[in-house]
Amino acid sequence: MEFFMKLYIDGPVNKYYVQTLCMIFFPGTKFSDDEQVTEDTPQLWISMTKGTEGVDTSAKFCYRGETAEVERHYDYREGYTKERMEKIAVGDAVTTVCEQVMGYRSSWGMLTGVRPSKVATEMLQKGMSKTRVKKELTKDYFVIPKKAALATDVALNEARLIGTPGRKDCSVYVSIPFCPTRCSYCSFVSYTSKRLLSLIPDYLVRLEEDLREMFACIQRLGLNLRTIYIGGGTPTILDEQQLRRLLSTIASLTDVTRLEEYTLEAGRPDTITAEKLAVAREYGVGRISVNPQTLCDDVLCNIGRAHDTEMFYKAYEIARASGIPVINTDLIAGLPGDNFKTFSASFDGILNLRPENITVHTFCVKKSSELRQSGSDVYSMRGGDTGKCVDYSQIQCIHNGYLPYYMYRQKNTVGNFENVGFALPGCEGLYNIYMMEEVHSIFAAGAGAVTKLVDYTPVDGSPRHIDRLFNPKYPYEYLDTVGSEAMTAKIQRIEEFYTDRHLLEE
Repeated sequence: MEFFMKLYIDGPVNKYYVQTLCMIFFPGTKFSDDEQVTEDTPQLWISMTKGTEGVDTSAKFCYRGETAEVERHYDYREGYTKERMEKIAVGDAVTTVCEQVMGYRSSWGMLTGVRPSKVATEMLQKGMSKTRVKKELTKDYFVIPKKAALATDVALNEARLIGTPGRKDCSVYVSIPFCPTRCSYCSFVSYTSKRLLSLIPDYLVRLEEDLREMFACIQRLGLNLRTIYIGGGTPTILDEQQLRRLLSTIASLTDVTRLEEYTLEAGRPDTITAEKLAVAREYGVGRISVNPQTLCDDVLCNIGRAHDTEMFYKAYEIARASGIPVINTDLIAGLPGDNFKTFSASFDGILNLRPENITVHTFCVKKSSELRQSGSDVYSMRGGDTGKCVDYSQIQCIHNGYLPYYMYRQKNTVGNFENVGFALPGCEGLYNIYMMEEVHSIFAAGAGAVTKLVDYTPVDGSPRHIDRLFNPKYPYEYLDTVGSEAMTAKIQRIEEFYTDRHLLEE
């Protein structure tokens, strides 16, 4: 059964932003103008009026017989754009009335969107001190102190690693959208049936054609290739010969020894073999992921993983013995059936292995996942044990010498918590930062992949500019397109972007 919420907006209010704020309190909700309103229908009225000196907002929220109302006035402030002050005013009004009725305040306050450290980054770039940034996040955005400190630390570490982006810098993403099984929480475009997995040989032929065109374009434009990331799906679903073919093709097109980072997202322990990782090491891969998600077999079974804890430990041993220097492991806090006892035991087990990277995700319910389609009640505003699990992972990482270096959030996460990448100093996953912070272009090949063309510092002083080029979403669509024609058109758009925006000029 779907859950609906009713919005009444007056004035120049961003409807999408209000919806995102509401989903903090009603994860998974839909917004409809046509559904019949009942006592169980959350209703929100929000209005905004702009003046010459500031902005006025008012909000009213009704739900199950409870009502809250509030009015807010914010003066435009030096150092903040009018748009930012208007967004703060709307966020204050909406979150305040919802908090009063629901009796809940998100640890991230009114901060929404994928990049919670973005606001901290902007403040630091304006010359604010670390202490002031934390205070501003707490005062203006209602972020609780420990999350404000986390966002600020991530922003500082990202800035250190990014440095000054070069106008000709770029990275490459290679999509292998196939998996051995589909996790019950996942809606990623990946293929698991035998019939669809049979597309892999033809898919690799087409992918290699696109890679040749793409790397030729990078070379022709004189760009500086910094990282390559092979992701999915599960790239190690390829057998040894297929993986060798893909990696040897890449090695023939660029000097991988000059890369800052070369990542193969191995992912599923049940697809990892010593032979495959030997091939990866032979062709210069320096970073891989081995992702257990949890070390509790009952939870693994619940979420549809095709491996158990013993298989993970065996895969990790293979990865460590391969000589590939950097290993990342993923864990997910808040999985169905998990709790603090089992999560903390999983986390302690990972810490004992001492991987170079540990990424802790918060369980997120994707709209086309099996769990959501089954009607399971998997949304959680408060998150139960999840906040305790997230806190434990962050405290233990820092205590054991790991630094938080990138962070992002998703809609409908349990408890509205975050995903954080931790690394031992010098072992940070650079592609993750470049992609998340959009500091240079990402050239993407394969089904479902999105090329992002980035002008980080336009010569006319305008804000950063990004163009996105979308590949066909599904592998069969990708194979059905006329390869040479589609790639030619894409290369033409890339070259026009670099020429029109003067990115090739010294």
